[in-house]
Amino acid sequence: MAKKIENELTDQFFDAILELENRDECYRFFTDVATVGEIQALSQRLEVARMLRDDVTYEDIVDKTGVSTATISRVKRALEYGEDGYNIILDRMGY
Repeated sequence: MAKKIENELTDQFFDAILELENRDECYRFFTDVATVGEIQALSQRLEVARMLRDDVTYEDIVDKTGVSTATISRVKRALEYGEDGYNIILDRMGY
């Protein structure tokens, strides 16, 4: 799946993210590059992934995060059949 998004501009964008040194720089960069809604959606998806790994029910995930069941299903598919990105980061974060 990653091959679908691989290109020079995406490489440049990811390289830029890798240059960020702390949370403050992340806030500053992402506030400039994305909308509040986009940042919140990405944040919610990571939380959904964490909750799914903890076997939290869809209903409880909806109640806590406000995401749709369709979003939960997409995140679950990514956890099960994706590129393992959620698992990599959640493992590194100690979840």
